[in-house]
Amino acid sequence: MDKKKVQVYFGKGKGKTTAAVGQCIRAASQGKSVIMIQFLKGKDTDEFSFLLKLEPSIKLFRFEKAHEYYRDLNEEERNEERKNILNGFNFARKVIETGECDVLVLDEILGLIDLDIITVDDIIKLINLKEDYYKLLLTGQNLPEQLVPYMDRISEIVPIKE
Repeated sequence: MDKKKVQVYFGKGKGKTTAAVGQCIRAASQGKSVIMIQFLKGKDTDEFSFLLKLEPSIKLFRFEKAHEYYRDLNEEERNEERKNILNGFNFARKVIETGECDVLVLDEILGLIDLDIITVDDIIKLINLKEDYYKLLLTGQNLPEQLVPYMDRISEIVPIKE
C-alpha cells in the first residue's frame, strides 16, 4: 500500500473542486477506489452529478439536507445542518479508519473551520488517524497555518482576472 499523502487545494479562486475531481478521475483510471465527501455545497447536485456515472470507482457523498447554502440558512436550520455536516465528518473518519478507499476527497472541509463547525485540531486528528492510506485531498478557501506542516502538497488557486 502507498504511504499516506495529504494534498490541499485552497484559495479564493474558482476551480478547487474541479481540480479535486480531476485527481479523482486520475486515481480511478489507475484502478484506485475514490470517495468524495462534499461539504457546504447545499443540495445543489447538478454540478457534479455526472460523477454518479463513475460509481463504483468514484463514490460521491453529501450529508447536508438543505437546498440552500449553509451561510444562507436561519439559526434553527443551521443547527440541523450542523448535525448533518458532523455526520459527514464522522463518516470521513470511519472511511480513513477502515481503509475503505485509496483516495478520500473532503471537498470544502476547510470551510467547516471558518464556520466553527470543526477545529484545526479535528483536521489534524483526521490526518493522523492512519498512516497507510493512499491519498487524502482537502479543499477550501482558507488554509490555516497550523495545517501546513501536515500537508505534502499545497496548491493555491488565485484569481488573476475575473
